[in-house]
Amino acid sequence: MLRSPHALLLDFGGVLADAPPQPPAPPELVRRLAHLVDGAVSDRRIAADLAEGARRYSAWRDDAGRAADPVELSHSRVWGEFVTRSWPAPAREAVDREATPLAYAWTWRADWAVRPGIPDVLREATGAGIPLAVVSNTLCGAAHRDFLAVAGLAESFAAQLYSDEAGPRKPNPRLALSAAEAVGVPIGRCWFVGDTLGRDVEGARRAGAGAAVLMRSPRTDREPPRPGVVPDARVEDGHGLLALLRQARGPAA
Repeated sequence: MLRSPHALLLDFGGVLADAPPQPPAPPELVRRLAHLVDGAVSDRRIAADLAEGARRYSAWRDDAGRAADPVELSHSRVWGEFVTRSWPAPAREAVDREATPLAYAWTWRADWAVRPGIPDVLREATGAGIPLAVVSNTLCGAAHRDFLAVAGLAESFAAQLYSDEAGPRKPNPRLALSAAEAVGVPIGRCWFVGDTLGRDVEGARRAGAGAAVLMRSPRTDREPPRPGVVPDARVEDGHGLLALLRQARGPAA
C-alpha cells in the first residue's frame, strides 16, 4: 500500500483533461496566419507547414524526453524552427511578433473535457488539506490555465507549473521539484500522477517523488515500452485515483 500523500502533483493532458486529437493544421489557425502574413504565404502552404511543423515539434519533444535535463523551447523558436523557417522574411517576422498568442491558439482545444472523477479527487484532497499542483509539458501553459479556470477547477490548485513558463520539461526533475517547493511539501511526500512512463513516471523517479502513479489515457497506449520504468500504481481515471487516495489515507479518512 502506498503511503498517504502530503501533496498531489498532477499532469494536465491525460490526467486532468483530455480532448480528441485535432487536425495538425486547424482551419481557424490557418486563417489567422494567412491574415497575419497578408498573402505572403498561401493558405495551402500555411496548412502544409503547420502540419509538418506539428510533426517535427512532436519528434523534437520525443528526442528531448531522452535527454538528461530537457528544457522547453521558446514560442518564437517553435514557430521559427518548425513552421516558418522557409517563409519570406516579412512573414517570419510577423509571426515572430505574435509568437505567444499564436502558441496559445495552437495549444487551445475547444473540446477539452475534464476527465471522469477528477473533480471528486480535487474536492477530496482539498478537504483533507492536501495541496495540489499542475505539472505539465506544454507549448502554452496559459491555455491550460484558462481551461481550468473556465472548468471551475483553478482555485483547487496551489500552484501550476508549465514547461513554457518554468523552463524544464519532464522528465527533467526540476519541474516536479519546483512544484513540490511551490506547495511547501518535500518531494518525497508527494504523489506524482501522469499518463506516460517516459515523461511522468521517469520524471517522478528522477525527482524522488514519494510515489509515481500512471493514469491511463490514449497516449499511454501509444507510448513505446520503457523497460525498467515501473509506476507504483496504475489507475484508469480520476475514480481510480480517488479510490487509491482513500485506500492510502485509511479508514480514519
